[in-house]
Amino acid sequence: MPALAPYGSWKSPITSDLIVSKNISLGGAGSVGDFIYWTELRPAEGGRQVIVHRRPDGATSDVTPMPFNVRTTVHEYGGRCSVFDEDTVYFSNFADQRLYRQQIGGQPRPLTAEAALRYADPVVDRQRKRLICVREDHTQPDREAINTLVAIDLNTGKQNVLVSGSDFYSTPRLSPDGQRLAWLSWEHPNLPWDGTWLWVAEFKTDGSLAPATLVAGGEEESIFQPEWSPDGVLYFVSDRSGWWNLYRWLDGQVQPLQSMDAEFGMPQWVFGMNTYTFESAQKLVCTYTQMGQWYLATIDLATKQMTTLDLPYTYIQYPHALPGKVLVTAGSPSEPASIVLIDLGTGQRQVLRRSSEVDLPASYFSTPQIIEFPTENGLTAYANYYPPANPDFTAPAGERPPLLVLSHGGPTSAAPTLFNLSLQYWTSRGFAVEDVNYGGSTGYGRAYRERLNDNWGVVDMDDCVNAARYLVRRGEVDSERLAIRGGSAGGYTTLCALTFRNVFKAGASHFGIGDLSPFVDETHKFESRYNVRLLGPYPEEAELYYQRSPINFVDQISCPMILFQGLEDKIVLPVQSETMFAAVRAKGIPVAYLPFEGEQHGFRKAENIKRALDAELYFYSRIFGFELAEPVEPVQIENLD
Repeated sequence: MPALAPYGSWKSPITSDLIVSKNISLGGAGSVGDFIYWTELRPAEGGRQVIVHRRPDGATSDVTPMPFNVRTTVHEYGGRCSVFDEDTVYFSNFADQRLYRQQIGGQPRPLTAEAALRYADPVVDRQRKRLICVREDHTQPDREAINTLVAIDLNTGKQNVLVSGSDFYSTPRLSPDGQRLAWLSWEHPNLPWDGTWLWVAEFKTDGSLAPATLVAGGEEESIFQPEWSPDGVLYFVSDRSGWWNLYRWLDGQVQPLQSMDAEFGMPQWVFGMNTYTFESAQKLVCTYTQMGQWYLATIDLATKQMTTLDLPYTYIQYPHALPGKVLVTAGSPSEPASIVLIDLGTGQRQVLRRSSEVDLPASYFSTPQIIEFPTENGLTAYANYYPPANPDFTAPAGERPPLLVLSHGGPTSAAPTLFNLSLQYWTSRGFAVEDVNYGGSTGYGRAYRERLNDNWGVVDMDDCVNAARYLVRRGEVDSERLAIRGGSAGGYTTLCALTFRNVFKAGASHFGIGDLSPFVDETHKFESRYNVRLLGPYPEEAELYYQRSPINFVDQISCPMILFQGLEDKIVLPVQSETMFAAVRAKGIPVAYLPFEGEQHGFRKAENIKRALDAELYFYSRIFGFELAEPVEPVQIENLD
């Protein structure tokens, strides 16, 4: 029989130790020859990312030896930075950002020299014995980094610039015959989900490129993932219809492959993101999302007929085709993100690697409800609502649970309905959790994404506020114990909600922005003009930046907050959290600040992930007045009587 205990004080088997010891992050899978490979980010190894390969007999082993860390910092967020060529892998190493060559089973050897250069999204140009990749040049510290597409000789490491002149590049892709190159470019102030250009150029005999042809794109059209089919036709995703749909470039004409109110693309925050792959010249395998749920489908390229597979997953990404099969990273609210091999004919599934090996009954995990709620200006927004769940406990009659509203980062990201132990950490202790896909989120079409334009710090904030109010009206949660948390852009939304609205009673900002004006000059190149669409040009709109910055209105803050910050963060500098902490402390409001040495934008080390989770729980227990089921390391909370 369940024990009687107040919400928040339930004892949970989902501990921070369990989360950091049993959790990894998986990158997309691929194949070369007769083995399959993928990447794993391991908190228990200091946040190191390694390449793992799986032999046909099912045995797996690490390709990447200690202490190498397969990670690039191009755009700071990184992404795809390795490529196989038969039994050799080329990868970027985090510590020095050099490219390395490594034969499977051997030791990595540097390919590029020590310099302030970074590399991403490599492809092998076998005909010319070179790599083609994105290069980010930081050799001139007094100016903005320079992005180009370069060719790197595999014998000498010598580099030649193939394409230059644009602010950003991504996704260089060689045609099957090796004679043409496709790529994306974009210019300030755009980000890749705003407007990009898709180019194609032929190689000249000396390996340089002839003048390029513009295939698609523009200031108001986002192109995603150009890819050549096995028979040399160029495919891509465009949101020209208002939704990211599939197209192809055939005989000099752009043709729609599928026209749906669905998203076949994603915001290109990192390199190497993909939503489709070719099983053959006749069949394309793709993933798409509608109303927060992902699907896997095949498309007959002759008839354009699409067939959606019946699968038990709500999250399906990074497809990679094999003959008759496809590798995906897939999961659901009850199944952690996993590398799964799916037979396209029978639908049979084989799980090759799970991101979490936690073995607990399903009754400890909260099942999300996708909700649509009213928000400002007669519009609606969306959220995933997770009620408290723990079979060992029940709350006293009449008590309603505290609510933790999650504001995702980006802000052009999305909250998936995917197994998340860090989220279930809260629900299994008696918290309700609401993961909000506020206006500006991806997955609901371009118009929904653009709700945030000129309205950052308003639309996102009000959607999070209205999401909480919606649950209060339904009688689901305690109106006196509403909290909000978020990281990065979600941290900014959190600070806005705590400053400009009086709904939440506590909050947690993880490396959030408190002052927008210095952020313009402090942040990295990739996002340095993001504010132009979200707020307006600076300094022309300096007054608006002032009005939207929580640090300037600390006098309006009346509830406690806790702040977390990586001290090596190059995206949101530590001064943002430090300034907010000092201002709130001076006002006399309960506040705590936890800085983490050696962490960047987001925490990767096991000990820091654990500390941040437990510290936030401790903070809420003191603010909302419930006893913890088990002791955790206390946090120093200033101004707490």
